[in-house]
Amino acid sequence: MMIRFTRALLGTTISRAALVALSSSGLILSGPGDATAQVSGPRFQADGVQADAFGRRDGYPSCGRTDYFDKQRCRVGAFSNFDSLFPSRTIPVSGAASRLQRASQEPVLRYVWDGHEVLLDDYLNRQPVTGFLLAHDDTILIERYQYARKDNQRFASFSMAKTITALLVGLAVKDGLIRSIDDPAETYARDLVGTEYGHTPIKALLQMSSGVAFNEEYADPKSDIAILSRATLQQGPGGSPPVLRRLNDRIAKPDMRWSYASAETSVLGLVVAGATRRNLSDLVREKLWGPLGAEAPASWIVDATGREVAFGFVNATLRDWARLGLMLAHDGAWGGKQIVPRDWLVAATTIAPSDPHLRFSQRSYWAGYGYQTWLIPGPNRAFALQGYRGQFVLVDPVTKFVLVQTGARAGNDQPADRELLTLFQSATKL
Repeated sequence: MMIRFTRALLGTTISRAALVALSSSGLILSGPGDATAQVSGPRFQADGVQADAFGRRDGYPSCGRTDYFDKQRCRVGAFSNFDSLFPSRTIPVSGAASRLQRASQEPVLRYVWDGHEVLLDDYLNRQPVTGFLLAHDDTILIERYQYARKDNQRFASFSMAKTITALLVGLAVKDGLIRSIDDPAETYARDLVGTEYGHTPIKALLQMSSGVAFNEEYADPKSDIAILSRATLQQGPGGSPPVLRRLNDRIAKPDMRWSYASAETSVLGLVVAGATRRNLSDLVREKLWGPLGAEAPASWIVDATGREVAFGFVNATLRDWARLGLMLAHDGAWGGKQIVPRDWLVAATTIAPSDPHLRFSQRSYWAGYGYQTWLIPGPNRAFALQGYRGQFVLVDPVTKFVLVQTGARAGNDQPADRELLTLFQSATKL
């Protein structure tokens, strides 16, 4: 099915204050310094599935810091105000926002699910999606917000931040600050000298293949991820290094066994900070947010030591998540600049013959794993940033389609994930 769309643009320049007001009302496409008034803009909805259970009558409250763990009414508010609940470091904008075009009207998105042809609205009416954006090349085709969320709000990434940490590793390699990803982590993360994580090559950490035992069971308060979360997100003393030093049980050689472990991203965060002698937020501002032409400040949650929680919790607007995805869809190029090396991104999103352990079985709806990225099955090289509770940036570099979704799920939902991938693969054929 082919859908035609046009780029109806009315050029104008307005102040930052005027932009904020118009953007919140759904009339503005791009950010300060490069604003374009639109006939077709974001679409806003005051409710969504189970809106009252998500706190509609109370204005979708954020509640206390960790109330979203088990209180549904707190999730929508918390996930769009995460940096008001936990300490964070701001990632400011710099210069004019890069221009995103907009289709004059939404395309009709149809796909087949469970033996029936369904529409995008059917999906949104069934899933707790707070934001949804579909873009092609440099053009927004669809932009929706539910549960009274606005387009100037920052949405939490959860583990989508893992991919950002991996990009910072690649940029440090490009700058010569990390000599090789075959180096052991302790070369740069001095807090881990002499530990099993310290002995692990950076590449194995990028691929979640350290061979160090780690229990990523979110429902178990005694699991390793719960302990790491309490030490970082929940402001435990010392941050991640004391926990990582205690996780010292090697059960496999590096590069032999894939096992999802947020601790490996925490180690990568220490590697980047040690190699560059800078904090991760400043690197994102200089290396990603500035060159991308982000339209709004982002933020990254920090632990009690002031280190960014490298395995999660970057907060950004939907359109800036889209800019990041579109840069990745263009193999690291955006606005006439090569922001991330193309060869790094190809390696990060491709399974080499020497890494068969990264290829998943056909029972999985993912094809495998790259450098902190999930690989999407199909004829094209396509991949995803994925975060707990329904956060996604899906990227197809062949067709240049990008899908951004933010959500407020109770946890992981494999059927919903499968449906979203089906929806995305249908969208790439528009």
